[in-house]
Amino acid sequence: MSRRAQKLLPIDRSLPEDEFPGMELTDEHRSSLDIAEEFIPGPDGAPDVRVLVYRPSDATEALPILLHLHGGAFCLLHPDTFAGMEANWAMNHRCVVVSVDYRLAPEHPFPAAPEDCYAALLWVAANAGTLGIDLDRLVVTGGSAGGALTAAVAMMARDRGGPKVAYQAMMIPVTDDRLDTPSMGQAGPGTPGFNSAAAEGMWLHYLGEDYDREKTSPYAAPARAEDFSNLPPAFVQTNGLDPLRDEGIEYAMQLLAAGTEVELYNCPGAYHGADPLDPRTAGVAFTVYNGALGAALNPDAPTSGF
Repeated sequence: MSRRAQKLLPIDRSLPEDEFPGMELTDEHRSSLDIAEEFIPGPDGAPDVRVLVYRPSDATEALPILLHLHGGAFCLLHPDTFAGMEANWAMNHRCVVVSVDYRLAPEHPFPAAPEDCYAALLWVAANAGTLGIDLDRLVVTGGSAGGALTAAVAMMARDRGGPKVAYQAMMIPVTDDRLDTPSMGQAGPGTPGFNSAAAEGMWLHYLGEDYDREKTSPYAAPARAEDFSNLPPAFVQTNGLDPLRDEGIEYAMQLLAAGTEVELYNCPGAYHGADPLDPRTAGVAFTVYNGALGAALNPDAPTSGF
C-alpha cells in the first residue's frame, strides 16, 4: 500500500462498514422482496464475484433489471452499505436489482473492479430466464467510483460485443485521473467530504504509483477514451462543490458530441460525501435521478422511485 496514497486517503480494513444512515433494510423491504446472495463466475482466472439480488416477491412478469455498481473511491464500501437504497429501487421501480461486490483496491488494483462488474453483466444476461428479467430494459447505474465503473462497463459491452445496455446513469462520477479541472483546484484539502487530496489518493490506490499515466485505460478513467460513439443514452449528475464536478460535465459533453442522448443535472451547493449547503437542491437532484431511472426501467409507465 502506497504511503502517499494512505496519507491522502486512509484505508483501515479493521473498521466495520455499516449501512449509511437511512439505507438500512426495513421490515417492509424484507416482507416485499426476495433478497438473495449469489456467488457468480468471475473473470477468467479470478475468484467468483459476490452479488446481492433484490426482486419483488409477488412478481410473475419479466421485470426490468438494474445493475448497481457501488461507490467508495474504488477502495471502500460494499453493496450492503446501500442495501436500503437498492431495496427501494426494487420496490418502487418494480425491477430486479443486482448489486456487485467487486474487488477493492489497493489489494486488487485496476482492472479487477471493472472486470468483476463486466462479469456480473455477462451473468445477468446469461441468466435472464432464472432472474425473470427483460434484457431490453437493462440499466447500469453507479455513483462516484461506481459512475466510472458504469461508464467502463458500457464501453466494455460495446467494445467486446457484449450484452446491450439500454441506459447508463452516473451520479457524481469519477471519469478522469488527470486531476486538472477547475473544480479539482477549487475543492482543496479543506473542503468537506471527498476533496482533491482524497481524489489523488484514490487514483494512487486504484492504479498504483508505477502506473503509466500516459496510457491510462478508458476502462479506468472513461474520459481517456478516444471513441465515445455507440454508447447507451446517459444520465449524469454532478455536484456544484464536488472536485469531480467538471470532469463529470465534460464527460457528458463528450457523450453529447458523439451523438449520445444525455440528461445532465448539476446540483448547486452540494459537496461529495458531506451534507449539502442547500438541502432543497439535493432533494431535487434525488428526484431527477430517480425519475431518470424510472423512465429507463419502465419507459411505458415511468416510475418515480418513491
